[in-house]
Amino acid sequence: MEILAVIDMQNDFINGSLGTKEAQAVLPKVVEKIKSFPGRVLFTKDTHDENYLHTQEGKLLPIPHCIKGTAGWELHPDIEAVRRETPIEKNTFGSTGLAQVLKAQHLDKGGPIEKITLVGLCTDVCVISNALLLKAFLPETVIEVDASCCAGVTPKAHECALEAMKACQIQIVHS
Repeated sequence: MEILAVIDMQNDFINGSLGTKEAQAVLPKVVEKIKSFPGRVLFTKDTHDENYLHTQEGKLLPIPHCIKGTAGWELHPDIEAVRRETPIEKNTFGSTGLAQVLKAQHLDKGGPIEKITLVGLCTDVCVISNALLLKAFLPETVIEVDASCCAGVTPKAHECALEAMKACQIQIVHS
C-alpha cells in the first residue's frame, strides 16, 4: 500500500503572506500528482489562532499566517478541487496527527504501508519535519519526498532540506 501526504498546500504559503513564486510554480505539479495517485491521499493544514504572535513560532516568525477561518488558511482552490479526505490540522511543523493516522493504518487496516510520498510546502520547514517524524513512527516504511512537487522558503533552503533528508535515509525523487 502507498500513501501520498500533501503538506500545507494553503493559500498563505502559495500566494499569501508567506507565498513564493516557487510555491506557485509547483502547484500544478502537486495537483497532477494528486489526480494520478492511485492510493490514499492525506492532507495537512498549518493551523494557527489569533494568538499566533504570542507563540514561540510567532515570536521567531512574526508574520501571521494560516489563521484558522481566514482565506489564507484554506487549501488553495486547485488543491481543494482534488481533495479526497478531510485535512489534518496541525499547529506545529510536524503533524503528530498525520503520523498517528498512518501508524494506525499501517498496523491495523489493510496491511502494511510500503511507501509514503510527501509533497508540498515548505520543503525546509514542514515537509522535512513531517518526513523525519514519519521515519521515526514507521522506520521500516520507505519515506520519499518528490522534490519537483515541493518548494522551500528559498531555493537554497529547499536544496539544503533535500540534502538533510537524504542523510536521514529519506528517498528524494523528481517526478
